[in-house]
Amino acid sequence: MDNHSHKRSWPIAIDLFCGSGAVTQGLKTKHFKVVAAVDSDSTVCRTYRANHANVPLYRTDIRRLSPSSMLKHIPTGRRLDLLVVCAPCQPFSSQNRNKGNDDREDLILESVKFVCELKPKLVFFENVPGLHNSPVLALLRKRLSKAGYALSDKFRVDAATLGVPQRRLRCIMLASPNASAADIFGDGLPDLPKKTVREAFAGFQSLKSGEASESDPLHFARNHRDIALERLKYIRKDGGDRFDLPPHLELNCHKGYQGHPDVYGRMKWDDVAPTLTTGCTDLTRGRFAHPEDDRAITLREAAALQTFPDSFRFKGSPKEIAMQIGNAVPVAMVENLAPVFRSAIKMVNPGN
Repeated sequence: MDNHSHKRSWPIAIDLFCGSGAVTQGLKTKHFKVVAAVDSDSTVCRTYRANHANVPLYRTDIRRLSPSSMLKHIPTGRRLDLLVVCAPCQPFSSQNRNKGNDDREDLILESVKFVCELKPKLVFFENVPGLHNSPVLALLRKRLSKAGYALSDKFRVDAATLGVPQRRLRCIMLASPNASAADIFGDGLPDLPKKTVREAFAGFQSLKSGEASESDPLHFARNHRDIALERLKYIRKDGGDRFDLPPHLELNCHKGYQGHPDVYGRMKWDDVAPTLTTGCTDLTRGRFAHPEDDRAITLREAAALQTFPDSFRFKGSPKEIAMQIGNAVPVAMVENLAPVFRSAIKMVNPGN
């Protein structure tokens, strides 16, 4: 069988809220064919197109997109195997000060109209654990049930158990016209050996503040202020934190305060990284200092912790790229869930 014929047999998927393309990357690596994608952000769409030029991309607000417009991307005689729904997680995040009044909260419900029109064999939802406690989840379940789809119980998973060198708690669910397929997560997930920061950073050049790699435009160190560098001198290599600072270098807001221990914290070489956020290259936003070098991690190192391949190209300013990396679904997480998707898809017979 030639390669072209082989690809025709790959499961087909559509990636809603595709972002920069991490989910598409993971699916393609595991021989899924992504036939269409949607996102409204112009910058992330530039990144998506740079890496997935052959995937039809709809740069639009999903609320204004008719699902019927995507039917043409499903080959004649085929049925959509997988619909991916990684709606914005900020409305359900514990850090969202506008929680409960965020107009993005209902975006996840837009997926139902795609389910009704495209009739996928399987729907994959990924979000933050805060979705568990949102009334939106009950509404999603009700609407999917009306469409003939069973939604699995919410499943809490740490991406670190799925080959990601990062502690990242997520809520994942499956929906299917076959209740058994929807509940396949209940059988458990792979528990893979943990990848470490050391493994993720292997081969990356050591850098000082303000230095940059000549060969990798994403591997450059921020030019830190003198006071930040002075603080980093006191913070122990390989896992130290702001409690290592002498009194004269403590931030005034931290004097006598035990909270936010990760600010100015260093990652540990032989452990997973903390959860990356959109501020993942900022020392003041979390435990984002390099385990050894006196600097914050670089965009390249952050991308590695999210398991993007080194060949992945990002578009936008450094701040925009940090946001794309921090918001991404880890590529390896998708790769290691792909066998679960395949098993669930096979459980759906043509009559479902």
